[in-house]
Amino acid sequence: MIDRIITSGTFSLDGGTWAVDNNIWLVGDAREVVVIDAAHDAAAIAERVGGRTVRAIVCTHAHNDHINAARDLAGQTGAPIRLHPADQVLWEQQYGDAVAYEPLTDGEKIAVGGITLEILHTPGHSPGAVCVYAPDLGALFSGDTLFKGGPGATGRSYSSFDTIIDSIRSRLLTLPAETVVHTGHGESTSIGAEAPHLEEWIARGH
Repeated sequence: MIDRIITSGTFSLDGGTWAVDNNIWLVGDAREVVVIDAAHDAAAIAERVGGRTVRAIVCTHAHNDHINAARDLAGQTGAPIRLHPADQVLWEQQYGDAVAYEPLTDGEKIAVGGITLEILHTPGHSPGAVCVYAPDLGALFSGDTLFKGGPGATGRSYSSFDTIIDSIRSRLLTLPAETVVHTGHGESTSIGAEAPHLEEWIARGH
């Protein structure tokens, strides 16, 4: 079971603020779910969760628009917040040292609703960016690492174009072509749809 909630709010970094719509993904079954990216509106996410157990709140990275509902959702559900520690500096911009999380590690597997989610560390958009791969579902939850039409933005602090390209090439485009890519913003795509355009992105990025 994959469910999407779209919430709206703002993203702030490097002194600028932008209006954004975020995808929040719920993965699991009728009894339990993992929430991927608790953005903007904890109440809306909790309503969609309903009476199910939240096994974890997985943050694909620590830009504020992907984590700003994590504390409240954790408080309502009792679920642990999970984040790759390389994004600590971004986490502190939102929460300081007031909110704890459990570190995610590359290759870690999270079981929920009879399926397995695998954590892929894919730095570039941010140092601790991860994607969540669900081979049982033929799905990848890419956060802001890969979108329909290209890689995530790398023009702000703590990001790197060369690093994100390397992450996409080595960690994502090696997945089966039919893998559906559920992104942090906008429409879903597939590995097969994006893979042929890698060289175009590199030329555009440089």
